[in-house]
Amino acid sequence: MTNITTQHPFGNEITLDVLLNDFQKSKAWEDKYRQLIQLSRKLPTLPDALKTTEKEIKGCENRVWLGVELNNDGKYHVYGDSDGRIVKGLLTIILTVVENKTAQEIADIDILAIFDQLGLANQISQSRTDGVNAIIARLKSLTSQS
Repeated sequence: MTNITTQHPFGNEITLDVLLNDFQKSKAWEDKYRQLIQLSRKLPTLPDALKTTEKEIKGCENRVWLGVELNNDGKYHVYGDSDGRIVKGLLTIILTVVENKTAQEIADIDILAIFDQLGLANQISQSRTDGVNAIIARLKSLTSQS
């Protein structure tokens, strides 16, 4: 069962279709940037008790924490936080596409292709792309172990 302190709207109220629709309306990078910031504001801040060293992802420009919980139905609740607004916005996209999925479904998702569909792949810096790759790698590692 999803922990009340880690609940978020991504993957539930905010779906990939919603994101695709919203980002397709944004033609300029500045508009997409604003979309990321708006998304970041919808992700609740994790309590300090969950911002542990074990949950922190190395290799990110900003501090990022990621956690997973395996639900009784074999699907994952994925949660996280970042101290950077853009990175937090990028994290919300990842949460949207992996929330309530099985380990195999998560393993099969090409998250970078989704960033490309959203028009973000060529717009984010190499260091942020490296950070996104670190988040994806940790996510796939956490869900393949459970």
